[in-house]
Amino acid sequence: MAAVELEWIPETNTAISAVVDNYIRSRRDIRSLPENIQFDVYYKLYQQGRLCQLGSEFCELEVFAKVLRALDKRHLLHHCFQALMDHGVKVASVLAYSFSRRCSYIAESDAAVKEKAIQVGFVLGGFLSDAGWYSDAEKVFLSCLQLCTLHDEMLHWFRAVECCVRLLHVRNGNCKYHLGEETFKLAQTYMDKLSKHGQQANKAALYGELCALLFAKSHYDEAYKWCIEAMKEITVGLPVKVVVDVLRQASKACVVKREFKKAEQLIKHAVYLARDHFGSKHPKYSDTLLDYGFYLLNVDNICQSVAIYQAALDIRQSVFGGKNIHVATAHEDLAYSSYVHQYSSGKFDNALFHAERAIGIITHILPEDHLLLASSKRVKALILEEIAIDCHNKETEQRLLQEAHDLHLSSLQLAKKAFGEFNVQTAKHYGNLGRLYQSMRKFKEAEEMHIKAIQIKEQLLGQEDYEVALSVGHLASLYNYDMNQYENAEKLYLRSIAIGKKLFGEGYSGLEYDYRGLIKLYNSIGNYEKVFEYHNVLSNWNRLRDRQYSVTDALEDVNTSPQSTEEVVQSFLISQNVEGPSC
Repeated sequence: MAAVELEWIPETNTAISAVVDNYIRSRRDIRSLPENIQFDVYYKLYQQGRLCQLGSEFCELEVFAKVLRALDKRHLLHHCFQALMDHGVKVASVLAYSFSRRCSYIAESDAAVKEKAIQVGFVLGGFLSDAGWYSDAEKVFLSCLQLCTLHDEMLHWFRAVECCVRLLHVRNGNCKYHLGEETFKLAQTYMDKLSKHGQQANKAALYGELCALLFAKSHYDEAYKWCIEAMKEITVGLPVKVVVDVLRQASKACVVKREFKKAEQLIKHAVYLARDHFGSKHPKYSDTLLDYGFYLLNVDNICQSVAIYQAALDIRQSVFGGKNIHVATAHEDLAYSSYVHQYSSGKFDNALFHAERAIGIITHILPEDHLLLASSKRVKALILEEIAIDCHNKETEQRLLQEAHDLHLSSLQLAKKAFGEFNVQTAKHYGNLGRLYQSMRKFKEAEEMHIKAIQIKEQLLGQEDYEVALSVGHLASLYNYDMNQYENAEKLYLRSIAIGKKLFGEGYSGLEYDYRGLIKLYNSIGNYEKVFEYHNVLSNWNRLRDRQYSVTDALEDVNTSPQSTEEVVQSFLISQNVEGPSC
């Protein structure tokens, strides 16, 4: 389904049109207009496709800083900005450079001048960050941080903490995790300075960003620990955006720890809060939908996860347009959920479309060795492998498998460079290569990859994690279908089934492949009593699947919240045996 076009267009009036018609002569006068009216003039230029003129205006820092004050027009500003970037006007880089130069000019000015510049930088950097131009936002926040360090006094310590939080966010978004860790440590030093003078800065946003960093690096135990600390910092008066982001990150940390009830409560309330406060067309609402889709996918409600990911993509395309990193990540999430959803049917056209769109956007915006490409390439490789398996033309099959192989190898190298060998993400790529080598009939290489994936996952996640079960099931399939190691395969299938049932219940979708594998295995060794037994098990499983998730509409389910934010936070903290501050 193509993304819908959401109608966010300001009212047109004759006066604005007249000003635009005489733009060349009235250009200077336009800049003296109130920011809302000034923006409407610029938006009319955008609507008329006069992007060169619009770009010359927006590339001037004073003009853009004023336009940013028209807060109720922010969604429309994203339209204009993205159009300029797509047109080749490097407005993000120009503004970041201009701001950086201004900061260097005022280094010797008094504190009030610097404070004003820092506030401008926070707004400009925040917009660039929200728009996905992380490198330019990072440059702006680094300039702000430099100004903060010029005065060793309390106000600037508070500003430095705020700056570090924003800087950590953009470095997380741009996969600069090592620099992100340094940023967190710097924030802590300023926190310590404030504490020694009897002052406290709220740590919710900072701890939430650290949770996001640790999650991205697959340090799930640490991410879970810091999400608890972030939840303890949620208090009355905290910006809704911060509350929503902490709830989102905490939910994701709970998902990977298989604390699904907690994750459900947190993410549903985050979705409700974002929709209620920002509206159903806002990028922050789409952020929560992506994390809601992640939760649904992980609790095996795959069909609903596809619908939620599509809704998130629709919003992001409406706000940002096409060649934007936020749109790319939504395409990737939808590609993977569609791939999982259509795995049994073999209809992968939609999944492949979104995977290719994600890769195309990312390669257009970022360097070819950027870490964000690892997961997008991985998803495309998984899809190509399944298409190749179902292909009846040997030449086409080999071509698709080789392309998948190249994508998997590229993803593996990017992951190893970023995370090292001993990491869950690296293990996933080994497992994916194992499956691919099986399809390519390179069975010893496949076995080696699967064993390596299992060993890393077991050491990092424990013996009974979902990721371990996936790899165990894949190795069982290799032994069963291609290496005739039936005794080993049987043990692995039964282990995979036991983990799946424990985590997700009797109706877990992944059980189908293990059950079918066992039926084939017992047929191969002539144990027909077991064949009959597992045919019955599979029939019961099918009946369970027919009843599961047949009615619930995931979006309708979050239109209201049965609990207040305070109740959600307290419920979570009580479940951890932790007492938090009153909200």
